[in-house]
Amino acid sequence: MTTDVWTGGDLPGLEKLRSGKVREIFAHGDRLLLAATDRVSAFDVILDDAIPEKGRVLTAVSAFWFQRTKDIVPNHLLATDVDSLPGLKAETRDRLRGRTMIVRRAEVLPFEFVVRGYLTGSGLAAYRETGEVCGIPLPEGLVDGSPLPDPILTPTTKAEHDEPVSFEEVERALGAGLARRAREAALSLYRFAAAYASQRGILVADTKFEFGLVEGELFLVDECLTPDSSRFWPAAGHAPGRAPRSFDKQVVRDHLLSTGWNRRPPAPRLPAEVIARTAEAYREIAQRLTGFTP
Repeated sequence: MTTDVWTGGDLPGLEKLRSGKVREIFAHGDRLLLAATDRVSAFDVILDDAIPEKGRVLTAVSAFWFQRTKDIVPNHLLATDVDSLPGLKAETRDRLRGRTMIVRRAEVLPFEFVVRGYLTGSGLAAYRETGEVCGIPLPEGLVDGSPLPDPILTPTTKAEHDEPVSFEEVERALGAGLARRAREAALSLYRFAAAYASQRGILVADTKFEFGLVEGELFLVDECLTPDSSRFWPAAGHAPGRAPRSFDKQVVRDHLLSTGWNRRPPAPRLPAEVIARTAEAYREIAQRLTGFTP
């Protein structure tokens, strides 16, 4: 296993279009290169510390799901082999290898389509206040980690700080036809992934999808069912009301909250043990779901 860490930046011979919280986005002809760094964010703040091999895990896991869900909804992934791209400098190719998706350009819809199969996180907070999540009424008596009767869609805006919105707002913004196609695609993707993961002893508590239009057709874009975009829990020992172990950056969040941090930059530095435990969580979920070992 390599322990190379990359936190992003410009690459020789490529035009960088923009930087996300985790990914660097480069132009390559009529395609885009989505290069996953090892950056980690918490509460919408990018931390100064990185998680070794995180970018390679995200790329491998996304590619795995994109390949297996393309019959549910088409997606933007074309390839992950940067050696197939002409004109790249050797140092750029070396940096991108293993952490890059070559994708179609798409007109990205301005919402994140969050699907929840279990009640936790911000959904739990909303439920405790109103008995609803994004305007969807839920049964009484649910607790942290309770399974929902059926998966629900709880969309959010795409902004620096994502805000929940009702599905009616999504319909008004996109038009009812497109909004409903995206909703059905998101729910179908979740059900497929939840069934697959359950066979491997994993619960998909919730996940978010992003969609875009390619020549007017709905495409799945961005990442897919990664530990950055999803809450994965071990099925063994799961009990509603008891805080589950998450295969993601929850260790980072818990540590930062324990420091009394006010959630504004700069964030406290992460101890080596927190970095190591987070890296192990990413590696473990990738191996259990996909067989990938960085």
